Amino acid sequence: MTKTWAVLHDRNARLFLTAVTVSGFGTSALWLVSGIWVKDLTGSDGLAALCMLAMWAPTLAGPLLGALADRVPRKPLLIGGSLLPAALLPVLFAVDSPDRVWLVLTVLFVYGAAGVVHDAAESALVAGAVAPSLLGGFNGLRMAVAEGMKLVAPLAGAGLYALQGGPGVALLDAITFLLAALLYAGLRIRQSRPDPVTPPTSTGSEGEPSRRTPVGAGTHHIWAHPILRPLVLAGGTTMLFAGLNGALIYAVIDGLGHSPAYAGALYAAQGAGSVAVGLVSGPALRRLGERRFAAYGIALTAVAAGLRAIPSDPLALACSAAIGAGLPCVLIAALTAVQRETPDALLGRAVATAHTLMYTPNVLGLAAGAALVELVDQRPLSALLGVAWLATAVPLFQRPASAARIASRSPSDANPA
Repeated sequence: MTKTWAVLHDRNARLFLTAVTVSGFGTSALWLVSGIWVKDLTGSDGLAALCMLAMWAPTLAGPLLGALADRVPRKPLLIGGSLLPAALLPVLFAVDSPDRVWLVLTVLFVYGAAGVVHDAAESALVAGAVAPSLLGGFNGLRMAVAEGMKLVAPLAGAGLYALQGGPGVALLDAITFLLAALLYAGLRIRQSRPDPVTPPTSTGSEGEPSRRTPVGAGTHHIWAHPILRPLVLAGGTTMLFAGLNGALIYAVIDGLGHSPAYAGALYAAQGAGSVAVGLVSGPALRRLGERRFAAYGIALTAVAAGLRAIPSDPLALACSAAIGAGLPCVLIAALTAVQRETPDALLGRAVATAHTLMYTPNVLGLAAGAALVELVDQRPLSALLGVAWLATAVPLFQRPASAARIASRSPSDANPA
C-alpha cells in the first residue's frame, strides 16, 4: 500500500489515472455496445466480432505511428489523441440500418489508430514522470482503472443503448474524451527534445551532431534485449489466444440461452478480476519478477478459457473474472520492462512496437475466431483453446537465455510477430 500511495500522491500520476478512468468509461461502453449494435442490426456473430477487429487492426502500424511520440512533443499528442475521437464519434448518428454498418467499422478503425499514438505518448511520458521503482505499481493501477470500467461501463452502456441506441453511447464516449483532453492539458511535465528530423550533418541545439533514428529502432531494441524479447513474445502469443477467445463471446452467450446484452455481465465480471490484479501487480512484480508474474497470469487465463466449454452461468461469470485477473499480467510485466529498459529517445517507438508485437496476434485471433465461430461449435473450440494456451506459459517458468546469447542473434533470424 505504501507504493500505491506514493503513486497516487504524485500530481501528474493522479491526472493520468483520472484521464484513463474517464476515457476508459466511454471506451468500455462503446466497445461492448458496438458489438451488440451490429449484432442487432445484422444478426451475425462474425460481424459483431469484426467490431473488435476494427479497433485492434491499427496496431499493425504501431512502429510507424509510435514514431510520432518520439518526434513530436508528447503532451500535445495526448491532447490531440483525445480530441480526434471526440470529433469523430458523432458520425455514428448516421447508422440506422444494416447497410451502414461499414460506418461503425470505419470509425472504430480510426478510433484505434488514434489510440495507438495516444498510448505510445502516454507510456513515454509516464516513464519520465514516475520513478522506475513505481512503474510496476503505476501500470497496475492504470490497468485496474482502465479495465475496472468494465464493472460499470458495460452495464451502463447496455442500459443507455436500450434507451437511446448506439448513437447515445457514441455521444457519451465523445464527452469522456473531451474531459480527458482537459485533464491532459493540466499535466506539468518537462518536455524532452523530440528525435531530431534534421539531416545527419546538421547540429542540435547543444551543438552536437544529430541523427534521426529509424522507425525500426524500437523493434531492434526489443528483439535484441534478453529481458524484453521473451516477455513481448509471450504477450503476443497470449493475445493471439485472447483474440480467439474474444470472438467466441457471443457464441458462449448463445449457448447459455441469453440475449447479446448478457455480454455486459460477463465483461463486468472480467473488469472485477482486472481491478484485483491491478491493485496487487506492483508487489507481485517485485516478489515474483516479470517472467513468473506473467506465467502465472497466462496459466490462470488458459484454464478459465477452457472451462467456458461447460454451459453454466455461475461458471461463465467465474471464468470471466479469472480471465480478467490473468490476462493483464503479461501485459503489465512487458510494458513495465519496456519502460525501464528503453532509452527515452526510443521509448515511443519501443512502446508502440511492443504493442504491435503483442496486439497484432490479437487481430489475427479475432479474424480467425470470427470465421471459426460460424463453422465449428463453441464448446470444443474453447476446450482446445484452453489446452494450447496453457502450454504457452511453460517457457516463462524456465531459466532465461543469457544476454550474450540473445544479443548475438540478428533480428532477421526469426519473425518477432
